[in-house]
Amino acid sequence: MSLEAIEKVSRAETESRERLAAAEAEAKQLVADAEREGQALLQKTRAGAAEAGRLLLRKAEDAAAVRAEKTAKSAEADANVLRKAAEKRLDAAAEFIVGRVVKH
Repeated sequence: MSLEAIEKVSRAETESRERLAAAEAEAKQLVADAEREGQALLQKTRAGAAEAGRLLLRKAEDAAAVRAEKTAKSAEADANVLRKAAEKRLDAAAEFIVGRVVKH
């Protein structure tokens, strides 16, 4: 093989190694970029999920407060009905007690 052919082969091998090293470096950079972007997306998704969870919790608490207020109003109305019914019977109960005490 002539010296020129050997140099040509040598240059080709050197260029091939350089291209391979450049391709490996680019591949590593692509992997690093993809991993960084994936982590950023994961963080964004987690933050969004946490905010959605807080919003759902707030809505549930609001709904529970409304339901509790309705229940309290209903209980108060029931108590008023029972109190009025008891007040109507108060005179009869007093007469009954007085009648039992006086008879004995």
